[in-house]
Amino acid sequence: MNQTIDTLLNHRSIRQFKNTKITDEQLDYIIRSAQQASTSSYMMAYTIIGITDADKKAALAEVSGQPYVEDNGHLLVFCADLHRQTHTATSEDYKQMLENLENCEHFLVSAIDAALAAQNAAIAAESMGLGICYLGSLRNHLERVDELLALPTHVIPLFGMAIGEPAHKPDRKPRLPISAVYFENEYTPHEDAIEKFDDQIAEYYQSRSSNNRSDTWTEQMHRRFKKTMRMDVTDLVQKKGFNKR
Repeated sequence: MNQTIDTLLNHRSIRQFKNTKITDEQLDYIIRSAQQASTSSYMMAYTIIGITDADKKAALAEVSGQPYVEDNGHLLVFCADLHRQTHTATSEDYKQMLENLENCEHFLVSAIDAALAAQNAAIAAESMGLGICYLGSLRNHLERVDELLALPTHVIPLFGMAIGEPAHKPDRKPRLPISAVYFENEYTPHEDAIEKFDDQIAEYYQSRSSNNRSDTWTEQMHRRFKKTMRMDVTDLVQKKGFNKR
């Protein structure tokens, strides 16, 4: 065990922050750490937008429906970005590049690059005693987020990250057992591991310090996938020039 592993294993999502802005030095370390993440073919196909305008923060909180989108030490939005790759392209260059810009491969590349950068940022923040919460809820109205951030073609918002000094310490949520996520050489049936995890989760929800309920992981997943959600995302993704081929 070392300090890095200890930080990783003690992650929990923070949804209540003290009314304290993070320092410029902290932000600099977080962004520079994000930039050192691995990136496919040196594309660095992402952009990070810090939201300091109070009206924009409030508008993003309205999209999200979560108060901690507005009430935090700093708010970041991570975007997939293939726009800068076209920055100096002539019209002929752009025509030749377009098939790749619009294909599924480079949509995946840009989303993965952004996620890797974000996780580096999260670890950097947590290593300094800050808390973070990923904000997929910004995709509740992705077109509105796109407009608020004035994003050009080939740039789309993916998710946000609230950062700040924790104002609470929630229980650490259990993760699936290793036997359910790590296999060797081929995909392995693991229903027994899921059943045991459901038992563990049921106990966790009944005994945690707040918001007790009767539930399992499997029941959560069934509820989530039975209810359609964010069906407008595909249209905006393609409108912005991603994943069209």
